[in-house]
Amino acid sequence: MEKIMLKATELKFSVIMPETILVISALIVLMIGIFMPKDKKSSVLSLITLIGVIVAFFSLFLLKGEAKSAFYHLVVADPFAIFFKVVFLIILFLVTMISINYSRREDFECGEYYALTTFATVGMMFMASGTNFITIFVGLETMSLSIYVLATFMREDNRSIESGLKYFLLGAFATGFLLYGMALIYGTTGTMDLVKINNYLSFNINEARENYMFLIGLGLLIIGFGFKVALVPFHMWTPDVYEGAPTSITAYMATGVKAAAFAAFVRVFFTSLISAQIEWISFLWLLAVITMTVGNIIALVQDNIKRMLAYSSIAHAGYMMVGFVAGNELGISGILFYLLAYAFMNIGAFSIVILLGKKGEENTLITDYAGIGFKYPLLSAAMTIFLLSLAGIPPLAGFMGKFYVFSAAVKAHYYWLVIIAVLNSAVAVYYYLRVTVMMYFKPAEKEITGLEFPVLTVIAVIISVWAIFHIGIFPSSFLSVATSSIKALLAL
Repeated sequence: MEKIMLKATELKFSVIMPETILVISALIVLMIGIFMPKDKKSSVLSLITLIGVIVAFFSLFLLKGEAKSAFYHLVVADPFAIFFKVVFLIILFLVTMISINYSRREDFECGEYYALTTFATVGMMFMASGTNFITIFVGLETMSLSIYVLATFMREDNRSIESGLKYFLLGAFATGFLLYGMALIYGTTGTMDLVKINNYLSFNINEARENYMFLIGLGLLIIGFGFKVALVPFHMWTPDVYEGAPTSITAYMATGVKAAAFAAFVRVFFTSLISAQIEWISFLWLLAVITMTVGNIIALVQDNIKRMLAYSSIAHAGYMMVGFVAGNELGISGILFYLLAYAFMNIGAFSIVILLGKKGEENTLITDYAGIGFKYPLLSAAMTIFLLSLAGIPPLAGFMGKFYVFSAAVKAHYYWLVIIAVLNSAVAVYYYLRVTVMMYFKPAEKEITGLEFPVLTVIAVIISVWAIFHIGIFPSSFLSVATSSIKALLAL
């Protein structure tokens, strides 16, 4: 009887209530999608998805307060996990809004699309809340397998099929590195629980430093997470996949996948491997420098705006790693703040890319943006705001994100790292302004007509613009939430 009571206590399904709600909504979408007429599919299925997201969001209020562990400490509902779950739900909500008309236009409106984006979000949530290597790996695979399929949804475009295949092959290879790294850490410490690994290393760190199995496992973990975050030299998949995938999924990958990878990266390294910080900090310092530099330099010569934003996302991963290297309270909370701001900046920018395209003519070349500043003034103004925020121009959210992670590095005495990061930010201004100059100061090379401006996509753009200004002008409240989210994590 005691064992039965113990199991009932340990299950605690309320801890995974948001994930459960999303899974149920995804299954409903799949079932209804079979019988729904094609002309109504996108509207009805997206509405069900949006309702599921809203219900899941309100279920998070049940998890407020002290951290709640469940399923024998495989998952936890702590402020860190809840923060990222809010971010994931915001991303799914906005991506669903911009997908409704886009999926209809590109002729891939089906239940599987919305179900897979929802399942991917569930995987992201488990990556953020997992306190065991097994949970994190299951979450990672749930997310990755969904994204592999979503990247190939534009079957008429060979680039889409190619992007999905590239992401699948390279992703499976990187997953092997990550899994083998977890196995080697388990072989060293005898446990896959993050807290227990931390306890072991706290008392046996000198022994672990002399153990090649542990050091190799540490390196393989960095490679696995580095691939998902898109750190150089594990970034090669990013531009091709971003360009070939449906633009709505590109926005989803650039924001959701990156946020989930950073969530797991931070939890693993600052919960279980903080005692070995000396071993990994210098390597990550180097990766941060290479990542932001390579990303910005290659972005300078891109002619396709999706590829430019892909290399931009690589550079932003390097900026976020500055906070990771700093490793202090401001640095980690700065990453959380940055990821929230980055979600609105990127989804907003890709929403404009969707609005400026039409069936069979995506208009993704930067030269296609020439002269639209006066033909579509509100659209161009919104795009300018997103690009300036990505460049880190005050008073927009992107500036405050960089300010916090750079300040954390200064506080931790990584002066050269900050200098390199600031110089890279200055370089990045060029290719962001290049698009703005093209919109307002270059004559149109071709006539762009017949564009559609669906209400929900426009609303997503308006929400993103408002959020960028609000987060940038009133950053302290958002940073305060981010700081309170990571305090328990850093206290371990």
